[in-house]
Amino acid sequence: MIKVFNSTAQLSRAAAEIFVQTAQEAVQENGRFTVALTGGSSPEQLYKLLAQPLYRDMVPWEHTFIFWGDERWVKLTDDRSNAKMAFETLLHHVPISKSHIFPMWGEESPEDFALIYEKRLLNHFGGATPQFDLILLGMGDDGHTASLFPGTSVLQETERCVQAYYLEPQSMYRITLTAPCLTQAKKIVFMTYGEKKAKALYEVLEGEQNPTQYPSQLVQPVHGETIWLVDEAAASKLSQKG
Repeated sequence: MIKVFNSTAQLSRAAAEIFVQTAQEAVQENGRFTVALTGGSSPEQLYKLLAQPLYRDMVPWEHTFIFWGDERWVKLTDDRSNAKMAFETLLHHVPISKSHIFPMWGEESPEDFALIYEKRLLNHFGGATPQFDLILLGMGDDGHTASLFPGTSVLQETERCVQAYYLEPQSMYRITLTAPCLTQAKKIVFMTYGEKKAKALYEVLEGEQNPTQYPSQLVQPVHGETIWLVDEAAASKLSQKG
């Protein structure tokens, strides 16, 4: 499903409404809501909206569990940290228990922590394959999502749910949920805006299948749904716009 908006403000409000509705439905059905947050600039307006009373008071935070889709391997005090941004814009402002928040960071090596995070997920889901109620994602100008970057070996992963690897062009480690994990989600929301995303968005949604070059093509839920929230600039090259 593709929904096109006139502005990032409208897009973010739509994402907030989906977040609230999905949280309420998940708690009503299963007693808890498990979500994976995204980083970058795309979700900042969303997080700030969710921290405001209008939306904050409709989310069952006491039954909400927060994970991340990916992370730069930096300390939580580093301005590059996805978790730091989420804490500052959202999590410090809502009544959620710290024991329900699971940042992608530890004192171990990135590879060892990826195993720990995977076990954490498996424990949360009772040993079963993790199935998030909601995963929030962005998409880069190059078509990457989470830390699934073009041409990287993590794109070939078929079994592991969490992987860490050294991303040479950025000279840093990244840790990420893998495609097999992402595709188990009940609902995935991509937030994508800006003219710079137009070509990649076209290739991902309407181009030839080439996930090695456009990794966002890998994120096709097995049983769930994908919702693309995009602005007019990002959607400018699409033949079908919602």
